[in-house]
Amino acid sequence: MNENNRLRLTSHGAAEQVTGSCHLLEAAGRKILVDCGMFQGGHENEEENHGPLGFDPAEIDCVLLTHAHLDHCGRLPLLVSGGFHGEIVSTAATRELARLVLLDAAHIAEEEAERKARKAHRRGREGPPPLFTMTEAMNAVGAFGRAAEYGKPIEVAPGIEAIFHEAGHILGSASVAVRAGGRTILFSGDLGNPGRALLNDPAPPRGCDYIVTETTYGDREHRPLQESIEELWGAVSETLEGGGNLVIPTFALERAQEILYYLRIGREQGRLPRRMHVFLDSPMAITATEIFRRHPECLRESFRKELAGREPFSFPGLKFSREVADSQAINRIEEGAVILAGSGMCTGGRVRHHFKQLLWRENCGIAFVGYAAEGTLARIIIDGAKEVKLFGEPVAVKARTWTINGFSAHADRTDLLEWLDKCGKPRETLLVHGEPDRGMAAMESALAERGWKTRRPEPHQAIDLS
Repeated sequence: MNENNRLRLTSHGAAEQVTGSCHLLEAAGRKILVDCGMFQGGHENEEENHGPLGFDPAEIDCVLLTHAHLDHCGRLPLLVSGGFHGEIVSTAATRELARLVLLDAAHIAEEEAERKARKAHRRGREGPPPLFTMTEAMNAVGAFGRAAEYGKPIEVAPGIEAIFHEAGHILGSASVAVRAGGRTILFSGDLGNPGRALLNDPAPPRGCDYIVTETTYGDREHRPLQESIEELWGAVSETLEGGGNLVIPTFALERAQEILYYLRIGREQGRLPRRMHVFLDSPMAITATEIFRRHPECLRESFRKELAGREPFSFPGLKFSREVADSQAINRIEEGAVILAGSGMCTGGRVRHHFKQLLWRENCGIAFVGYAAEGTLARIIIDGAKEVKLFGEPVAVKARTWTINGFSAHADRTDLLEWLDKCGKPRETLLVHGEPDRGMAAMESALAERGWKTRRPEPHQAIDLS
């Protein structure tokens, strides 16, 4: 086959697994990378992150970034330090959020490496290096180039153009259609849960020859949003009335802002105590909230109007905790506090410190409002663990837990299938970004019933598309 006519896809992440999105597209004699994300979960995933990317970064012409979640952008510093000299293209909002996410990840990685180094030094050993440093993260940020606008073609290499379409997942998220050699391959990225208060619904493009789609919730339906809001309000009221504090592990991008919005609504409607204290204990979420205000083009029209007329994320009793001292001070509050802290899967960040203070208290509560991957602390608690380890010490799990999945930023089974139907039947659909025996298998069966040809790429498997 003539190299200029070849259309080859190799998934170096999110193949037969949920995280680590990284898809290499060879087209028109060029190499385009869609996402370069971090694997998230247990110890095995950490080893994958430190392992080889699966390709030579210096050979990549361009990166198309669907959105700023760490499992889609978290290995960009490794790509750049490995020799990538091309351009990273994303929406303007994604560029801002990715900078925030990468610098935060570098800070955490350096702190964790220092902690392990001290521990190893006591044993006469050397500790492992951080996945990437703050300098490497800044170099990756410097590689971001042009900002794509939704629905407008942008040439990313000679003979190749990309069109970013609203994905409705987080601020600035996109599905990306790549056109080359008369064919179009669409990468869904992460698709959002339609009908949200803050963001627009996903906008499916038509006329694609191939679709690479996520399958995260391909086997499940979300609860109706209003039921989830009611359950959130109930978790807050019950915990505070019981004399405890409620911790909400919160993703900094979109979820934190959405939960703040509904806490404000609940307070105004008299469904929540007016004297409750709410702490947004996440510097990244605080900054992300400021970025929301700068990108009205990504917001639902009704919310834009509300944003123009008032402060939708603020209400009496809400405090932003940027500094470590502010976060530590929260632990002196015995009752009446609602604490939103990162990370959402409890893999790091300040939420683990709050867990150490509250997890063993029967009158306290934990409300999980987002997806928890296998192996993460959040998933371990959700699955019913009676004891967990925090900072090397065992902590009993006695706090009441709620798992409220209606706030998910991911499309569920019905929404995924509707999005695919609106895209139109392609020559082939490639299933990625899901648990193999759950979401991926369910989507495979559902599409087979529709007469669609599907395939599950294996990790690092090169697939020639006709």
